[in-house]
Amino acid sequence: MLIFLIGMMGAGKTTLGWQLANKLGYSFVDLDDFIEKREGKSIAQIFEQEGQECFRELERAALEAVVTENTKAVISTGGGTPCFFNNMDFINGQGKSIFLNVPLSEIFTRLSGSNLALRPLLANKTEEERRLFLTNTLAARKPCYEQAVYTLNGPDFTVQALLKLLNYN
Repeated sequence: MLIFLIGMMGAGKTTLGWQLANKLGYSFVDLDDFIEKREGKSIAQIFEQEGQECFRELERAALEAVVTENTKAVISTGGGTPCFFNNMDFINGQGKSIFLNVPLSEIFTRLSGSNLALRPLLANKTEEERRLFLTNTLAARKPCYEQAVYTLNGPDFTVQALLKLLNYN
């Protein structure tokens, strides 16, 4: 089975995804890491050199490749992945999707403590601009996220909560 974790940047998809994969004995794939290895560039470099539209095309191709290459995996998607090229329909057709629904205030706190240079959509923005961007982005993406098979409301997620949600008691 493929399990896709979706949600905003900073929701904990990578951290929780790695833990869940380890617990289930599945492979773990961080889609952004997969793209970076495949392209030989960081996500920030792709955004800077080729733009967001090109990145989204690479992201879709990477999503298809990951699905083709894996049968038992937990896949941490990028925050925008479900919202482009009917990716949410594709994800739901390939496995189980879980929306990690974290309050915006928590996302802002988590991201403020991270290296923003690694997040091209937030780099070079003031605190106020980041807050506005995250508010608007979540409002735009939430309808896509809400198409997930499951929703886990946070901010404090555990592997046990995910296992229960997936009926892996």
